[in-house]
Formats: sequence, structure tokens, C-alpha cells
Amino acid sequence: MTELVERAARPTTPERYSGPQLAGGPDGPAELRRLLDIVLTALVDGGAARGGPLPPGDPSELRREVRSTLGEVLPDEGAGPGVLGPMARMFARGAADLADPAWSAHLLCPPLALSVAADVAATALNADLASWDQTPAGIVLEGEIMAALAELVGFDPTAAAGVVTSGGTESNFMGLLLARDAVRPRYAGAASALGPGSGRLRIFTSRVAHFSIQRNAALLGLGASAVVPVDVDERYRMDPQALRAAMNRSAAAGDVPLLVVATAGTTDFGSIDPLREIVPIARAHGASVHVDAAYGGGVLFSDRLSGLLDHIHSVDSLSLDLHKFGWQSVGAGVFLARRAETFDPLAVRAAYLNPEDDEDAGYTSHLGRSLLTTRRGDVFKIAVTLRALGRSGLGALVETCCDRARYAADRVQAEPRLELVAEPTLSTVVFRYRPTQDDPANSDRINAGLRRRLLRSGTAVIGRTDLTGGPGGIRLKFTTLNPRTTEADVRALVDSVIAAGAAEEEAQRTNPVEPKAN
Repeated sequence: MTELVERAARPTTPERYSGPQLAGGPDGPAELRRLLDIVLTALVDGGAARGGPLPPGDPSELRREVRSTLGEVLPDEGAGPGVLGPMARMFARGAADLADPAWSAHLLCPPLALSVAADVAATALNADLASWDQTPAGIVLEGEIMAALAELVGFDPTAAAGVVTSGGTESNFMGLLLARDAVRPRYAGAASALGPGSGRLRIFTSRVAHFSIQRNAALLGLGASAVVPVDVDERYRMDPQALRAAMNRSAAAGDVPLLVVATAGTTDFGSIDPLREIVPIARAHGASVHVDAAYGGGVLFSDRLSGLLDHIHSVDSLSLDLHKFGWQSVGAGVFLARRAETFDPLAVRAAYLNPEDDEDAGYTSHLGRSLLTTRRGDVFKIAVTLRALGRSGLGALVETCCDRARYAADRVQAEPRLELVAEPTLSTVVFRYRPTQDDPANSDRINAGLRRRLLRSGTAVIGRTDLTGGPGGIRLKFTTLNPRTTEADVRALVDSVIAAGAAEEEAQRTNPVEPKAN
């Protein structure tokens, strides 16, 4: 056994490295430039082969193409770097083009070329924000960027703190986690005083809030039932009076009001909850306030639209996604807290990352502000973009997208075959196609079918939601996060929906679909 261990420890390669080229070191950038030229050519060729916002055809066709190009996933002998070009071309042809004006499906933006180029730099350096000695400039940048964003929100940048996250789900998890840990002493006292079965922690959020709130509550051990859904008004905003009633009922039952999660930009409607009314209600019950502003937080860049987030400076924490209104490549989430001590429950000391004497000497880290240890250097692309475009530049992009949504809503209202569900607040437009036979079940079949028809053709990609969870609830969505989309593009997209709806109606008349058996 000793002989085998010794043999395994002996070097089996020459002293001079002769393996695949690394991205770093003196020769790395030159090799990276050569490979990036191959990738960029493949992106052009793949996009031309795709011919639209999504590859056309049945899903099985794409699966065959991917498997054919990929071949054996892990061969005994590698095929060499020559695989890069064909695989990049396949990936580009089989990907969505978020910059195509006919792609209008999700809250995912076409990233700025500037952001992607900055991301290449951070990726080539394999920047990791876990500790100072891995990416010192990144640690400094993150502190500067968080202070600037805190000031944008209206927090005191000298008292606030924040961290870059993967996106809204992670940021919302942190909001719930830190609120839970802050209330633990009070929770223990309430449970003791009220007796067994009392003192249940409760989270209040609108019934159209992001699903991550309920899922995160379950992951935290609070249970999905800890989330109390609050009714909304006709504009799909949390109703303050319904919130007050729900909190009063919960208090009467002996529950502990942990947190109110308001939403600034719901996924479907872009609705923004009235923070000026919500915050005092939460405070009266001793609850913290977290705002899921992953979508709507971007309006703070705009002088014209920032008033939509009136009173956001008074909340305890918020989520912000710059891969929505920010035009960053994924991921570029942010979690901000009004007070730095909010992060105290995450404090951790690891000798190999942030020993106390190193931190005292100025070699700081943000290990105690993140749920993660390894974190990509996403802060660099954010820093480059904020510095290059400034608040006014980003604000102009936000305003353009919101203006296009308003125009799309007007076009929908002008078409007899379409029905607008709600006036847009931000850049999403919810509507449906009105079939000739306009009963709930048929409306669902036609609207779902016309969307898949557009997907199969590869000519347009639109979103889908369900308002009721029952017959007649399926609706379609335009989500405008492409500032290059023109009014002519919007008209063409509306025309595509109407044509697909008419074709789907005709197809279902000639080949009716039998309803599924219960």
C-alpha cells in the first residue's frame, strides 16, 4: 500500500507544462483572443442559422441537433479545442436571441456589449469575492457599488450595507432569513408567554408576489403556510386595508408578525405596492419591511419614473436585479439593508479566508454578508456599466422600455381580437386573444396554442401567465426589456399574435382537441 501511495505522488509529466492553455499568465490573453474570435464568428453564424428570436421547429428537432453536435460527452480521449467553434455555433442557433424585438417573454434583458466584455475580464481572472487575497479590487469595488446603490435608494450610505447576489430569489431569501434571526428573541418570549401552539411567525405579502417568498419560507423551516397572502386592488397592488386586517387577525390568534414583503414590480403586471401606506402598518405591528424590487427597482435611475417607488427609503431591506432594468448578463442581483448590523446573523470567521488580524490590517472581506462562499466577480461588470452610462443613461433605457409597453398596450386596446387585462405600470403588458367562440375553456386552448404556434415557427416569443388557476385564466404577456424595440416592431409583434390566434382557431376547428378525462 505504501508503494502505491508513493507511486501516485510522483510526477508523471515533464517539468514544463504542456497541457491546455490557461486564460491567465503571460500567454493566456493571446490564446483567449484567438478563441474569442472563434466564438464571435460562431455567434454570427449560429444567429444567422436560427433566423429569428428562437430556433424554429418541434422541440425534438433541437434535441437531435444538440446530441449530434455534442457526440460522446466524456470520451476517453478528448477531441481538442476544435470542438469550440461547432459547439458554440450549435449553442447560438439553439439559444434565444434576447436582442430580437420579437423576443418579449420574460424579465430577462439583452445585456449590453459593455457588460459582457467586462464579464469576460472577470471570468478570465476567475475573480472570486470570497476573500481579499483572491480578488482584492473586487472587494473594494463591491463596497463602493453598494454604497452608491444605497444612496440611490435613499439609505444613508455610511450606515447601510449590501452584497451582490445571483438574483431576486437569493436576495429575497436573505430578506426573510435576516428578518427571522432578528426577531428570534422576541419570538421566544412571545411563544413562552402565549403557551404551546402560539407565537407562530407570519410573513405578509400580496397574493401576486413572487413565488420565491413562499418557497423561501419553506426552506427556512417556517413552512409555506407562514406566508399570509394579502388581497390586491384593481391594479394588482397590495391593498393596505387588507394588510391591516390580515395583521390584526394574525395578532389576535397569537402569531408573531415577522415581516411584510412588499413588491415593487410584480412579475406579471409590474405592479408596485403603496409603500407609503404599507410601512406604517407594518411598523405598528412590530414587523420589518422587505421590498422585492428585483424588477421595479430600476426606475430609480429615471427622474421621471422614480416617484413610483415613493417611500422606499424607509424600508429595512430590498432586492434589486440589474439583469432586468440594468442590462447586465446573468447574474447581477443585489441585496441592500438600511442598517449594516442587519447582516450580523451571517457573521462568520474562517481562518483561511478572513482571519481577524488580517481584517484589522485592512485585508477585509464580505464573507459575513453573503450566503455563499465562492462568488463570481459580477460586481466588475456592474461597476463598469454604472460608471459608463451613469444614472441618466440607464434611466433613459428604462424610460424607453416603459414607453414601448405603453404603446403596446394602446395597440392591444385598438385591436378587436385582443383584450388588455390591466394598464401597464412598467414594461409588461398582459392581454389575451379573443376567440370567436369565447368561452373560458376555448379561450385557454386558443391562447396557449397560439403561443406554442409562435414558438414552433421561431418568429416570436411571448410570455404566458394564469390569473385564476382555473378555466379562463390563461393570459399572454409582452415583456419589453429591449430598448432598441421600435413602435414598428411592436406593431409587427401584435400582428403576429393576431395571425397566430386566427390560425390556431382554424386548426382547432378542423382538428378539435378532445378534452382530457378527469
